[in-house]
Amino acid sequence: MKEIQYIIAKIISRLKREKHKETVLNYFRKEGIQIGGGVNICSNIVTTESHLISIGDNTTIAGNVTFVTHDHSIAKVIKGTSDLFGRITIGKNCFIGSNAVILYGVTLCDNIIVAAGSVVANSFHEERIIIAGNPARKISTWEKFAEKSEGKAWNLGNMTREEEIKLHQADYRLIER
Repeated sequence: MKEIQYIIAKIISRLKREKHKETVLNYFRKEGIQIGGGVNICSNIVTTESHLISIGDNTTIAGNVTFVTHDHSIAKVIKGTSDLFGRITIGKNCFIGSNAVILYGVTLCDNIIVAAGSVVANSFHEERIIIAGNPARKISTWEKFAEKSEGKAWNLGNMTREEEIKLHQADYRLIER
C-alpha cells in the first residue's frame, strides 16, 4: 500500500511539473519523516518506523536507497525479544548514492557523500568526506574528489536535454574507469 501511495505522489508531482517535487516530500513528511528544505528524494524511503528518520537541508537521496530502521535478527539470539530499533539522521548537504543501504542507529553529519551501493552500518562525524563499501568506510575527501573531477563536471542548468544527448554522443566529458 505504501508503495502505491508513493507512486501516486510521484505521478501527481510530475503532472504538476514540480521542480522540487513538493508533493513527494509532503508524502514523506505525512509518513513521519523529518525533512529539511531543498531536499531531493528519488527513492521510497518510508519504513514502518518513518518517524525515526530525519534528513537535513539540501540533501539528495538517489534512486533505490533503503533506510532500515529496525532489525528482527535479535529474536534469534536473545529469546523473548523481537527487534532492535535506531534513528537514522542524515545531515545537511549530503548525497546518498543509488542502491545505498542506511542501517538503524546511523548518523551522518553534514556534507557527506555516500557512494552508490554502500552499506552504511556506522555513524560518520567527519564533514566533507566520501564513504563507500560494505561496510562503508571513508575513501576520500571532497577536496580530492573535486581535484580529480576538475574539467569533467557538467552544468546542466542552461542546457536542453537534446543538447546534453548530443554532447554524450560526442563523448564530451564522459568519465572512463
